[in-house]
Amino acid sequence: MPKVRAHIYVTGTVQSVFFRQNTKRQAQSRDVCGWVRNLSDGRVEAVFEGEEASVKEVIDYCRQGPSFAKVEHVEVFFETCTDDFSDFKII
Repeated sequence: MPKVRAHIYVTGTVQSVFFRQNTKRQAQSRDVCGWVRNLSDGRVEAVFEGEEASVKEVIDYCRQGPSFAKVEHVEVFFETCTDDFSDFKII
């Protein structure tokens, strides 16, 4: 099955609510590689690479986030998979 890459930006109350840690856990449980980080404007940015269904499941998680998050908007950009990652990191 071909791999996909998704680059996302999450807007809302998504910092200081364990968003990155939970996203990492969700990605790792689905064998999705990449990274997640906080941005200075309050958003969270992430890149996911893996099987399409698994990547979409992690994106769906990001649309809700952990219990203390309030996700307002998720921008998703599908890109060419580069296989740059061997694991998932918080950066």
